[in-house]
Amino acid sequence: MIMKNILVPTDFSKTCDKAAHLAIEIATLFDAEIHFLHQMHTPVDWVKLNKTDEHNYPDTQKEIGIAKSKLRSLDKDAEHKGLKSRTFLEFISDVKAISAHSHNFHHDFIITGSKGTQEDFSKQFFGSNTQKIIRDIHVPILVVKEEATLFPFKNIVFVSDFKEDMSNAFKQVVKIAEKCNSKIHLLNINTNKDFNNIKNGIVPIREFLTNFPELENYEMHVYNESTILKGIETFQKDNEVDLVAMYTHNRSGLSNIFSKSIAENITNNSKKPVMTIHL
Repeated sequence: MIMKNILVPTDFSKTCDKAAHLAIEIATLFDAEIHFLHQMHTPVDWVKLNKTDEHNYPDTQKEIGIAKSKLRSLDKDAEHKGLKSRTFLEFISDVKAISAHSHNFHHDFIITGSKGTQEDFSKQFFGSNTQKIIRDIHVPILVVKEEATLFPFKNIVFVSDFKEDMSNAFKQVVKIAEKCNSKIHLLNINTNKDFNNIKNGIVPIREFLTNFPELENYEMHVYNESTILKGIETFQKDNEVDLVAMYTHNRSGLSNIFSKSIAENITNNSKKPVMTIHL
């Protein structure tokens, strides 16, 4: 993983503020540049509005002033860590504007916050338009939740059925684990109890690990549950977890266990931070 340019979309909610400060810590660890992005919906096309007409919208002017102040604060926090930082305030009405911004600035990692409900920034980033937005973003996306986040991560769980080659996605998890000195938990969740058992679930993990002979700090786990989400929830009850990592894909013909919609469901419901990596 080359983490050199991190995007932090924020609506300044508590979870997004958590995400911003986690992003600063991660950027410091990887010596990465960090960009803070806030996007506003305005009653008129603000970019084309002249200064005189702006005064006809005092509430919007106030909102813009507050947003600029909060962005400056985040910028200063990053600069205090010796990071190169930029801030962006955009006026948009297109739900795909985040992916467009990310493409334009060639970000290689995105970190944001979500309560897992439709009440905050998740409405834009992880709401009804989730698949439209994330489908265009092929870089890792880390979503911070309301629960406290421990960093550096000490325990990372990588969830997979290990039936296809997701080595490139796993390499990115390994890179973060190496930087954080984390233990990686490779988790296979059997969702068909009639045809799967613990032994059969371990075999594909062992076969997958032959691609990573130098990996030492890891454990293998197999859980039998009705759904992937239930399996992750049960695993979190039994083990210390600081980050849930999983891959996603859009391709037909592959197991739909790790489709975008399932990733959205897990991201919205997990109490721990979730990182999705496009396969």
